[in-house]
Amino acid sequence: MRPFGTSEQLERRRQRALELLAKGKTVNQVARQVGTTIQSVYRWQREQKRPKKPNATLPGKPTYLSKDQIHRLRQELLRGAYAHGYSEDYWTLDRIRHVIWEQFKVRYTTSGVWRLMDRMDWSSQKVQRLAIRRDDEQIANWNRRVWPRIEKVA
Repeated sequence: MRPFGTSEQLERRRQRALELLAKGKTVNQVARQVGTTIQSVYRWQREQKRPKKPNATLPGKPTYLSKDQIHRLRQELLRGAYAHGYSEDYWTLDRIRHVIWEQFKVRYTTSGVWRLMDRMDWSSQKVQRLAIRRDDEQIANWNRRVWPRIEKVA
């Protein structure tokens, strides 16, 4: 369980413990003074002697597409669905998956395309369909006159 405090506060506590150890205090005294366990003080001492090397690779499976390919995919999607032979100009996950296959010969699952779009900061949007016989004037009238009466009764 992570102790209370910000990362900076916890780092200051660790540095304080290492300073006390350097001044000749025992591990028990240091642990009591900085308010931590003996095991933490031993771990900090060990890490100071042998610091960890930063890991260059990110955790998890690497993406199938490189950064350059993702940039090219973004450009293709911005051209629109019409440019890729679709009869309506909107993107679905299956359509995007097909474009990825056509452009880069890489197969993605539908959920994989969803995660890729999320990493690209693209959101899902539904096509908003309006009724053919929609009358905006009547809707405005209803919102102005009828709805307030309903709202008072409810």
